[in-house]
Amino acid sequence: MDYRKLNKATRKDHFSLPFIDQMLDRLAGKQFYCFLDGYLGYNQIAIAPEDQSKTTFTCPYGTFAFRRMPFGLCNAPATFQRCMTAIFSDLNEDCLEIFMDDFSTFGDNFDNCLSNLEKVLKICKEMNLVLNWEKCHFMIDEGIVLGHKISSKGMEVDKAKIEVISKLPPPTTVKGIRSFLGHAGFY
Repeated sequence: MDYRKLNKATRKDHFSLPFIDQMLDRLAGKQFYCFLDGYLGYNQIAIAPEDQSKTTFTCPYGTFAFRRMPFGLCNAPATFQRCMTAIFSDLNEDCLEIFMDDFSTFGDNFDNCLSNLEKVLKICKEMNLVLNWEKCHFMIDEGIVLGHKISSKGMEVDKAKIEVISKLPPPTTVKGIRSFLGHAGFY
């Protein structure tokens, strides 16, 4: 589906994503973590009935409109992050970090982490948020978040990311150099 015309006509929502470095700093140094993955991300957000027609698409079986937010809409990331921030407002940055559909809850000890996990799961259940259980990790002492390994020892770059970057072919264009520097600079 091509949403370029719709995205061009859409007033942009500039709700910001969390600063990754600040989020990782808040996560680092905890004893236990639970990493939860929201199933199908944006598709858990309902589109207002009056706006559903704006997502209409045609296929061999007729025309259809999305009832749930699809990928490709320019405001989808901001809308989703705002929604998750609002849903978990009482826990956010206290015992939970949210980056899109990745939820990281933590605790300074096992019981504290378990209690925080219970709060998060209770809200997920109340709000009908579905988790991808195959990608969830519970009560672990270290994990990878956005390409960084966090643990009670602090934070370090995921060595697998460094290895991938080191094996990239040398850039040959200005765009390629910018891309390489962006990846290398992030890690």
